[in-house]
Amino acid sequence: MIGLAAKIPLYVSFRATGTPRMMPFNLTISVSYKCNSRCRTCNVWKRKADDLSAAEYDKIFSSIGKGVFWVTFSGGEPFLRKDLGTIIASAYGRCRPKIINIPTNGLLGRLVSEKSAQIARACPDSEVVVNLSLDGVGKKHDNIRGVPGNFNRAMEAYQALRELRLPNLSVGVHMVISRFNVEDVPEFCDFVLDELKPDSYISEVAEERVELGTMGAGITPKARDYAKAADYIKMRTGKKSAKKVSRFTKAFRMNYYEYAKEVLRSKRQPIPCYAGFASAQISPEGDVWGCCIRAEPLGSLRQSGYDFRKIWFSERADRFRQSVKAGECACPLANAYYSSAVCDPITTVNVLSRLGNLSP
Repeated sequence: MIGLAAKIPLYVSFRATGTPRMMPFNLTISVSYKCNSRCRTCNVWKRKADDLSAAEYDKIFSSIGKGVFWVTFSGGEPFLRKDLGTIIASAYGRCRPKIINIPTNGLLGRLVSEKSAQIARACPDSEVVVNLSLDGVGKKHDNIRGVPGNFNRAMEAYQALRELRLPNLSVGVHMVISRFNVEDVPEFCDFVLDELKPDSYISEVAEERVELGTMGAGITPKARDYAKAADYIKMRTGKKSAKKVSRFTKAFRMNYYEYAKEVLRSKRQPIPCYAGFASAQISPEGDVWGCCIRAEPLGSLRQSGYDFRKIWFSERADRFRQSVKAGECACPLANAYYSSAVCDPITTVNVLSRLGNLSP
């Protein structure tokens, strides 16, 4: 974290003046659109793509090089890829990220824990975080996910993950708050914190994304309903500390709920967005995006000879950055928020002031 902190002024300058030109420190790799869930909040499984191969990913990671702090391997369901371990090991060897985050629906049961153990052992100097996606308790979860028995299979995966006890592996729970479950947040939050007791518990807002094919789907909760849910989560998590989460990280999460409330209320960027400056995403077929909400291709890695830098520092990428800087979009995407929050001095001051009020 100290190494990243030293670079923050450079990212602030990059957004303000265009120089120095910085590579993203927060990278999301969508390894496939394939998914074995049929969620009411996501249609990504309907998309088709010629997925990048492990060899192609190795070329891409080589072009990116070291300096990435946080990499998320998402989908679809990432564990459906049999070569997921090979892909992540390549990213680890080429980029040396400090944090590797992998969300999963848990439908593959103990196979998730087996692959997670292999990944954690192959990446000993990274904190590997496997986040189990849950949207409710029991049949409420199954109803949103569209697969009968999903909750029980997810619990099997969770218990198997908890049994691993590897020093660099954390097991978290992730909730997407939508209009389908916003009223159930207190029940769910209590269940997670009192019964599951994960290493971390995070939530974010269901959004209409180009990536997920949910534009116009009406899945986002009303601002006032989300505010009530977020306030309850803040109250519970503020009193109860997750096992492997520092107070500093926890304070940023507390701040996220206020950020998301303001976005839903005002439809504007509460703090400067650093999507396209500090964070980026690579689609399964190799398009580079500044963010997954707009999912605007900045260029194709296959067409650029797998040269990420060539695309990242292109005129098309600069146009995207100018659009973001002009405030032409606003969203409560949690992943992008964390990059923006770290780069925003006012948010950092707020987070530091909040530290003394949080449980250790």
